[in-house]
Amino acid sequence: MSRLRKNLIAAAVIAAIVGVNLPAVAGFASRQWHDYRINRDDYKARHGHWSFLDVPDEFKVNAIHAALLRTGKVLIVAGSGNNAANFDKGTFKTVLWDPTKPGQAGEFKMIDTPVDFFCAGHVLLPNGNLLIAGGTLRFEVLKSKVKRAGGALVVKNESPHISRQFHPGTLIAAPSGRLYRTTAHITVPPAEKIESGVPGKARIKPSETKVFAESVIEGAPGVFTSPGGYVKYEIQGLTGREKRNLYAMGADMTLEKQDFQGIKDAYEFDPIAERYIKVQDMAEGRWYPTMTALPDGKVMTVSGLDTVGQITRDNEFYDPQTRTWIPGPKRFFPSYPALFLLDDDTLFFSGMSAGYGPGQLALRPPGIWDYRHDTDRLVKSAGGVGGVAPDEMEAFTPVPGLPEPELNETGASVLLPPAQDQRIMVMGGGPVGERQPGLPNATDRTAIVDLKQPAPRYVRGPDLSDPVRYPSAVLLPDDTVFSFNGSSDYRGRGDSDVLRAEVYRPKSNSFHEAAAPAVGRNYHAEGLLLPDGRVLSMGSDPLFADEEGTIPGSFDQRIEIYTPTYLYNGEKRPVITDGRRMLGMGSRAGFKTPDAERIQEVRLMRPSAVTHVTDVEQRSIKLDFTRVPTGIVVTVPTNPALAPPGWYMLFGVTAKGTPSPARWVHIGGDR
Repeated sequence: MSRLRKNLIAAAVIAAIVGVNLPAVAGFASRQWHDYRINRDDYKARHGHWSFLDVPDEFKVNAIHAALLRTGKVLIVAGSGNNAANFDKGTFKTVLWDPTKPGQAGEFKMIDTPVDFFCAGHVLLPNGNLLIAGGTLRFEVLKSKVKRAGGALVVKNESPHISRQFHPGTLIAAPSGRLYRTTAHITVPPAEKIESGVPGKARIKPSETKVFAESVIEGAPGVFTSPGGYVKYEIQGLTGREKRNLYAMGADMTLEKQDFQGIKDAYEFDPIAERYIKVQDMAEGRWYPTMTALPDGKVMTVSGLDTVGQITRDNEFYDPQTRTWIPGPKRFFPSYPALFLLDDDTLFFSGMSAGYGPGQLALRPPGIWDYRHDTDRLVKSAGGVGGVAPDEMEAFTPVPGLPEPELNETGASVLLPPAQDQRIMVMGGGPVGERQPGLPNATDRTAIVDLKQPAPRYVRGPDLSDPVRYPSAVLLPDDTVFSFNGSSDYRGRGDSDVLRAEVYRPKSNSFHEAAAPAVGRNYHAEGLLLPDGRVLSMGSDPLFADEEGTIPGSFDQRIEIYTPTYLYNGEKRPVITDGRRMLGMGSRAGFKTPDAERIQEVRLMRPSAVTHVTDVEQRSIKLDFTRVPTGIVVTVPTNPALAPPGWYMLFGVTAKGTPSPARWVHIGGDR
């Protein structure tokens, strides 16, 4: 057979194979071209670059929470990881990742985890410890799986001389005689004796302790419908004085969905000892709370589902000096509200939250909260502004103008850089809950409010590239915001993740395309800035892999790292070689650098503590500085409401936006 004939036959065979497998060949070629294109130097310089972190299998966890510690290590908290089987077994996990160790992946370490921190709150304290409080007491039970009627009870004690503990399984009888068992351990304190100033005329204020109870028998026979609101339930097994003074109050016992319930536990994670340290419990159980650092070093803790699965309005302060909790002003916020500290020591609620709470917009308006002068009086009427009673409005100033306010759940909020500008931006979001008739599942909206204006109001910003819920938003040291990932439907339903990334530039009020990530991320996703200027991205907990809801989603344990364009611009990075670690408010401090002439800006960046794409910790503060022969001298702000006490990353930034590797410094307060 001639060579020509052989070649013709071979060509025909190849053509036949290609014809049969054209989609596969085309797909392979497309992937090859994509990989080639995104790894070109010119592409990286324009769009940045993503890479995978090689995590050993034994350290792969369902990343629910993440915080950057002052050691440069990242604390990745899973708790039970939204896994009921892990919760039932008491299997709770935390991983500590050290990116500075030799090797491409750094070093990983498992941390003993004492309770289920799944959906807790966290904040960095002035000494560098991470306060983490709340978490899961009981997993939710969907209506279709509720076997026993249940509901919330308030156990009351009218005696100032009795304190009583009740173990899980304590029997409580409804007026109908139906029996219910408590599901958690509670301690009922004595009643409060309030002296009137008149001998023999003291008033007794009963103590109140919440507990959830469910029917002894399954199904409809366990349902109890109260004839008129709250009624008295009788605690079984009590005698004498205890029987007279201890009882429960409650309403209906139903077969409706039973929500998650929160724990009262609180811990500090010590980044030096690398362990959790138990501190005093909160007064309230909390699941989905927000914690915000305050100028005096204390922490404002708000919202969350309590020990019976109801959103609490009993807010609390944490004092790190005494490691104790102090009652705060009562005020309602939806769970995981984006609550930012402003430079006048007020708090701004952006209007965004991560979930749970009423759909009525009047009960969740964005606004400025003067928490220092708030009252703790209960709402007694339905008047006031926007359906909020007058007592509630005394210390809260609503901020108008937010477009599409019905799409304020599962969106991102950031304090735009530099923090001195006092501008807050919201990105994306969706309706309350899974889906709402007549509303889109997600929005591409952004909006910005300038809180320095005499009458601040939101104005619409440039649209995102795609409508998304769960977008991550990370501040970068070049005064830009990196926005990425998200899904166009609730929890990534039906493979609705959006592989998007873009950079917002506040100076031009515009978005610019960035390299797209390889992993789609939705619910339970985190993004944070690393000290070397890169961005860490992890977590994703899709509900269903298909639109019909027949294929369960699986938690994505892969971790990606984004390298921004400023590390591909061909410029040598500036370095800060030496300088003081401890800086007082209003002080001046020198830092050695051979690159003083190239440094055009200096930024003080507070490290992230992020969960559910909510991060009220990150902020970038502009520092004034002068050049000296050996380096630079910076001036620290005098206002602790602008720069709350704690550990920060100090970056020197060139005219091209190239940042130095961060240098850790401590600002004011307790070290």
